[in-house]
Amino acid sequence: MATGDRLRFGVDLVTFFHPGFWGVDSHDAIVDYARAEPRAFWEKILDGVQASGVTGVELTFSPFNWQDAIKTYGSVDAFAAELARRGLTLCSGFFAELEAAGDFAEPEAQRALIDKAERYADFLKACGSDIMVIGAPLRQTLGAQPVQFYDFDRAKVIADFLNRLGATLYARGVRLALHTEAHSIFAAARDVDLMMLLTDPAYVHMCPDTAHIIVAGSDPVQLVDRHHERMIIAHWKDAIGPMPADTPIDKHIHERHQPYFCSFGLGRVDWPAWIRLLRDRAFEGWAILELDAAPDPVRDIANGLTLVRQALLPIYR
Repeated sequence: MATGDRLRFGVDLVTFFHPGFWGVDSHDAIVDYARAEPRAFWEKILDGVQASGVTGVELTFSPFNWQDAIKTYGSVDAFAAELARRGLTLCSGFFAELEAAGDFAEPEAQRALIDKAERYADFLKACGSDIMVIGAPLRQTLGAQPVQFYDFDRAKVIADFLNRLGATLYARGVRLALHTEAHSIFAAARDVDLMMLLTDPAYVHMCPDTAHIIVAGSDPVQLVDRHHERMIIAHWKDAIGPMPADTPIDKHIHERHQPYFCSFGLGRVDWPAWIRLLRDRAFEGWAILELDAAPDPVRDIANGLTLVRQALLPIYR
């Protein structure tokens, strides 16, 4: 099997969430444009993905989500046809509702999350994808009161829900992949080890994000090596280093992350070690070249893909 068949490259649409790409001055203005001119909005994104050279698309939060895609094109089949016309594949979809759900231990909250995930899974399957990447609940700011410890008992509650959610998705032909989001309960090495221990490997897989693991203060190569058999997709992203331990964790946390992310190859990720790990563990699947809100995403993705092809794929082979 050729290398290009074993590693396939895509992009998460959060990469296109920079005002500079749209010629506007704020994120709110991007959303306004998406609502006012949805067809032009999606055409610009999909044309940009095609021009970058990758072949996969990962949907994410609104205005880049599956409901927006259906509303814009009228049906699942019509959206799938737009992808196919450009030689693109829907590789995965990001499910952000768990992170925003707050305390989802209540049965009613869990039922609502499972209902949303089921409808999303049906969309993904209809578009030819079988992976749902899921963001984990956020941790608490260090020193916040009252203190909520992320201990075994708390982790067990979350793991039990993830197991049930994973089994529900499996019944619809979709696999759950937990994303290593910095400042969530699934990013730092100890937290990932704990959640991997408590979840059933038949139903809960992982989507490591190399940059977020570094921002959380851990080593992505060492961490993923311990759980390589759980990885079914990965976000390839670079970061300049860990964030301070007392970083406030609130609705602005994702904006605080952005200064710590950098162009592919310019940060702390040991990319030769990373690709050797994937080679040695015989990983095959999607590699998402993600950049959080890049000013020139088409160029940046293309440059990252060139670096991968010239410097990393010869090692993988």
